[in-house]
Amino acid sequence: MPVRPRRPSRRSILAAAVATALVGGTFAGLLSVTSATAKAPAAPPPAPETPAKRAPVRASVSPTSVVQIVAHPDDDLFFMNPDVSQSLRSGSPLTSVYLTAGESDGVNARPRDAAAAPTDKAGYAEARQNGIRAAYAEMATGSRTSAWDREAIPTAGGGWAELDTLRAEPQVKLMWLQIREAGAINGDRPHSLHGLWTGRVTTLESQRSAGTPVPADFAYTRDQVVATLTGILERFRPTFVRMQDPSPGTYPDGGAFRDHQDHLFGARFAQSALARYARLPGHPHVGVQNYLGYPTSALPHTLDPETAGAKLKTLETYSWLDGVRDCGTVAGCGDLKVAARPGGRGWTQTVRYARGTSTSWVQHGPDGGLYAFSVLDGHLATWRKAAGSVTWRGPDLLPGAGLDSGVTSVTLPDGRIAVFGTRTVLGDGAAGYRREVVTTVQTAPGGVFGAWWPLGTPERSDTEGTSDISAPAVTVAPDGRATVVLRDSRHRLTAREQLSDGTWAPWRSLGGTEVYGDPVAATDASGRGYVFASTPVSVLAWSGRAPGGPLTGPSPTGLPPTTLALSASAAPDGDGVRLWFRKPASGDLRSADFSGAGPVSPVTELSGAGVAGFGPVSGGDGPLAVRSRTGFLATAPHGRAGTRPVWSLERFLFSGAPDAGTDGVAAIGLDGRLHWTPAGR
Repeated sequence: MPVRPRRPSRRSILAAAVATALVGGTFAGLLSVTSATAKAPAAPPPAPETPAKRAPVRASVSPTSVVQIVAHPDDDLFFMNPDVSQSLRSGSPLTSVYLTAGESDGVNARPRDAAAAPTDKAGYAEARQNGIRAAYAEMATGSRTSAWDREAIPTAGGGWAELDTLRAEPQVKLMWLQIREAGAINGDRPHSLHGLWTGRVTTLESQRSAGTPVPADFAYTRDQVVATLTGILERFRPTFVRMQDPSPGTYPDGGAFRDHQDHLFGARFAQSALARYARLPGHPHVGVQNYLGYPTSALPHTLDPETAGAKLKTLETYSWLDGVRDCGTVAGCGDLKVAARPGGRGWTQTVRYARGTSTSWVQHGPDGGLYAFSVLDGHLATWRKAAGSVTWRGPDLLPGAGLDSGVTSVTLPDGRIAVFGTRTVLGDGAAGYRREVVTTVQTAPGGVFGAWWPLGTPERSDTEGTSDISAPAVTVAPDGRATVVLRDSRHRLTAREQLSDGTWAPWRSLGGTEVYGDPVAATDASGRGYVFASTPVSVLAWSGRAPGGPLTGPSPTGLPPTTLALSASAAPDGDGVRLWFRKPASGDLRSADFSGAGPVSPVTELSGAGVAGFGPVSGGDGPLAVRSRTGFLATAPHGRAGTRPVWSLERFLFSGAPDAGTDGVAAIGLDGRLHWTPAGR
């Protein structure tokens, strides 16, 4: 199956037309609004804001509803913000679901005061709820004491949940399932989501918080937890779900989980519910984003100081740092354990997606039209725009469920398009869980896509590494042989190469150590393939010594640390490839050109870029497209080296990474729709 990793050369640039101020930022650019199919008229620029009073920004003309599913109160604040605050400012419905009560050992005190503090699990659970209510109220209204309406509701699993609604902004809701937590990151705690998932216990009890309106204790089986979460999805009908990472990996020495066991297995329950919900008719299409948890501690920070400071302030509110008793309960107004370290272990300075960072999901068809790909309802979603048309048609969902967020697409030499991704197989019981690489290809240029072809996984078992594999990257030889590359649970690169008869050789190790994030691939004009992968301190490179030759490496690039999110494409001048990345703790954009193992140019800085933000930079030989500090899509022409980019803002929140090409820029909104900014705007 011959493949080519990017669409044809991109030479045109987006023209900036209007200068305005970024909401919450400091740079000049164009502000416009997209619709699901065609470009809508430009919106008027927003009025300048003051940090003390920030009005909600209505982000999209399309209906958007977000549900967040986390294990503990504070997981959303530590690992999903600033995405949470951006959704709250958008004015769209947002519901945050907390699986466990978060009761821990029942001691609500800083470590230095813990010995003298009473043990009260119901009280500590209530204090954490109070802290979350204060944090959300402050993010949504500016006042942490803004009132909530609290009620008990029956769940589809036969138990009870508490539903809190923010009175001033009733589209903001919190749902507390109040299931018992493990109480240890890796400790042997059978009465936990871990034990329920693996079958060590058949039921898991509730832990009601003090003051909750939930009238009685209850217990859930594994299926009842899935049914409860499925019922929540039916109730709120999200277009986008945020959840934790169901495959965070294990440490090689001893096999301990890299993340909290409640995070891991809570996410697997959410996965199971989403799979069940996807089979139900009549609901909006759903996109999913997974977030890395504890492993972010050892990785470079992704957030600029302004965004990190705002995130820390929210955690200080949650943790009741000022000690002002304004919540009206005796349990306490926040989580004093967190007050000892409100920044966590560097968590407020970073946010990192576990998957879904590809910038190669739009391709040209043989007639000059365009195809776009994403994942909705666990299926491959495809959009099509005919040559010369301004309208996209779709999404059409292909058969084959269980696809993970984040796919990459490539164009074959004969004009066909192939899509690569990973899928999760839930199986029967815990032993059946696994992730594997899959691909599908058009049966003819411009034709339908064939069945998914499984390429397996380099992992020996889910138990050994929690199926912790990255999204795949793909290179192609001039004769059409493809090489699929991904990071395995031991943080090395592995590859599976296509043979001349179309079959695939076994997975083989490409080496490397401490590799994180998703690898990226590109092919230069001569047909040489390149693969890049980040470590916490630099970037490693693999390349073919001749066009079509096997990948060799790793070679040190000598590049400075990155935020791990990379993108690569053929260099605009046709010689080698260009790698894009960000400077840690700033959001600033950087690039370097490669021809062979090492860079052939110094690192280029986009001085004064000003967009901050995080995640990959989409930039071939057309415009640049990035996530801005506000979460909005920002685009700019490349311009001359050393010049300040003039940025344009598309005023909607999106998932994953954008894809920028000569025809325009594509992004998938939180409404599940394709948003398109045509070139020349």
